[in-house]
Amino acid sequence: MGFLDSLAQRARDVHGHVVLVEGFDNRIVEAAKALREQDICRVTALCPAAQQGPEHARLRELGVTVVDPASDPRRPQLVDFLHARRAPKGWTREQSDAALADPLYFGSLLVAVGECDASVGGAVRTTADTVRAALHAIGPQKGIKTVSSSFIMVHPDARWGEGGLMGFADCAVLPDPDAEQLADIAIGAAATFKAIAGAEPRVALLSFSTKGSADHPHVDKVKQAGAILAARGVSFAYDFELQVDAALIPQIGERKAPGSTVAGKANVLVFPDLDAGNIAYKLTERLAGARALGPLLQGLARPANDLSRGCSARDVVETACLSLLQAALVRGAAR
Repeated sequence: MGFLDSLAQRARDVHGHVVLVEGFDNRIVEAAKALREQDICRVTALCPAAQQGPEHARLRELGVTVVDPASDPRRPQLVDFLHARRAPKGWTREQSDAALADPLYFGSLLVAVGECDASVGGAVRTTADTVRAALHAIGPQKGIKTVSSSFIMVHPDARWGEGGLMGFADCAVLPDPDAEQLADIAIGAAATFKAIAGAEPRVALLSFSTKGSADHPHVDKVKQAGAILAARGVSFAYDFELQVDAALIPQIGERKAPGSTVAGKANVLVFPDLDAGNIAYKLTERLAGARALGPLLQGLARPANDLSRGCSARDVVETACLSLLQAALVRGAAR
């Protein structure tokens, strides 16, 4: 899998800085060590002073910045920043100060103020916790209201997607997106795929119907999402109301959706709900032998990514690398 072989070097070329928010966990310590030993990026690891041990001294020797959020001198600045963001929602400064006791908030704020390029957390916390902290501290991308997720599927058969790479969204966050949210998911998934795969996205909004073959409110939702994308004038190629075989197989795409720029050659699949997306990515993993990278959060102004609570140190390193590629796209957009 050439993509995985080149991932570390592509991340290294970003010259970025990642904050690992659960620096007290052994897997995070090992990942921080690997990121520095391989010279992939600068690393900050968050860990309360009481939980720091000899392994953290070794991290410091490797150049990792080990931070106790409770005593960090940037804390007042971060409290002010969070309070300014959340005061319109009724938060007091005291509430903002209390939130910084949570390393997910502290790490997200380091990204929000530009101290770090991306945060990685969730090894011992839920996806909901990670998303909430990122939304409160970093906020959504301009023009997007919905935070969602993508998996990058690395398939052993290069005929699928873009040399075996495919984006699957949303498979982890939104159980039943409405049409507006589905359009946001498509926009986020296109950006994630471009950042990670380095290729132009061809986005298929999937349904159990292809171009009028069935009539149902679930189909109407996908059609409405396609109309919203048209109204927004997105720059990436997309098509909607496609069954998955019409999205992926050229002969079927030509027959069921003639003239489509996406049918038969999609590299990003947007599922109509979380049931479909979650089932599809796990089936692709287990039955087709693909590797699932993610979930990667999308729709945020700056990258903050979630880990599985069953993650390994290798998973953490890969997520950090993927986060750096997302950060590079954000940097490019800011220029």
